[in-house]
Amino acid sequence: MSYFPKWPLTRNTVVLPDERLSWGATVPMGVQHLLAMSGSTILAPLLMGFDPNLAVLFSGIGTLIFFVLTAGRLPSYLGSSFAFIAVVIAVTGYSGTGPNMNIGPALGGIIAAGALYAVIGLIVMAVGTGWIERLMPPAVTGAIGAAIGLNLAPVGVSSLQGSGAHMVAALLTLGSVALFSTYGSIVTRRVSILLGITVGYLAVLVMGNGFGWLPPVDFSELAAAPWVGIPTFHSPTFNLSAMSLIAPVALILVAENLGHIKAIAAMTGQNMDRYIGRGFLGDGIATMVSGSGGGTGVTTYVENMGVMAVTKVFSTLVFVVAAVVAIALGFSPKFGALLRTIPAPVLAGLGVAVFGLIAAAMIRLWVDNRVDFSDPRNLFTVGIALIFGAGDFSFSIGSFTVGGIGTATLAALIMYQLLGIGRRDQG
Repeated sequence: MSYFPKWPLTRNTVVLPDERLSWGATVPMGVQHLLAMSGSTILAPLLMGFDPNLAVLFSGIGTLIFFVLTAGRLPSYLGSSFAFIAVVIAVTGYSGTGPNMNIGPALGGIIAAGALYAVIGLIVMAVGTGWIERLMPPAVTGAIGAAIGLNLAPVGVSSLQGSGAHMVAALLTLGSVALFSTYGSIVTRRVSILLGITVGYLAVLVMGNGFGWLPPVDFSELAAAPWVGIPTFHSPTFNLSAMSLIAPVALILVAENLGHIKAIAAMTGQNMDRYIGRGFLGDGIATMVSGSGGGTGVTTYVENMGVMAVTKVFSTLVFVVAAVVAIALGFSPKFGALLRTIPAPVLAGLGVAVFGLIAAAMIRLWVDNRVDFSDPRNLFTVGIALIFGAGDFSFSIGSFTVGGIGTATLAALIMYQLLGIGRRDQG
């Protein structure tokens, strides 16, 4: 059996991962997947003060790394992970507007998270995933994820507040994303963030460039930027405190990726358990590569899974096309300059939407997995983690500081195991 599939051409309604459409159909399908992930992949770095151009570039590179390490048999696209937003803001003290001037320690932490993720992948390749499911059942994973979302609440509220026109533009952006996501067609829902950006952007052009109620959008950088050029990369610095704060995000990525692979297996009717460890390893290495050059941590995207569920096309070659196009966009300074013109009120509205969804998605995780909150073990594990995360509970040992997300993570992991001592598992 060869390392990569042969990808025979098929005309079946369902196109499996090791099959392909004609190239005339594969290319537009790849672009569709790029559009599906682009809103979130662009938004995450903007909310952290990272260069969105680099994030798009490394999303393409990371997807190719993932493709190679999973032998071209696991259909996924790797885009910017929202799980890093809170810890990056905590490490860098980012104010929420403009470039992040303290990006180095955050990049070192992202590399640390990728390394931990890769090590977990190697262990899974050797012994399987049973230990992960015992260490991080849905109650624990959801508690950590929800704590991350709630930890961002003060950031979201502070960015939303401002002049009347600022709040109008921000709330219009927020409302647009919600409306497109709720009432739009299936295709519209996949690009609801991009549509929300468009609505908010137009509102700022009218209120700012038109009436002067807001700072106008400045297009001078966009006009001066060349179409093709080498992006400006950034080097990481390795700070133990920052690394310890950011590295535990790997646990969220593990749970997220595990769920995605299981979902893809269910949609395709293929057992993909043998690729779970490889998927973790590929995602971890991709995150390390991204952090090494100034990009965000990456993860598999539910938006792309949605596209696959609708189209029934699971061919992994589609994601190669999407990755190549993303890399090409990463080498376009004009594309990056366009992204940097997105106004602050628009980012504020999007931030509230995203931060809230991070927490709310964990509630869905608990519902889908029927977590029993009549069990005090689950109730106390979740409750303590949420308070630690939302209240940003921190402690220091010498010069070493553990922030709110770190304490919430430790609390969820330790409390669940302690409360399970000497009792039978109640599910």
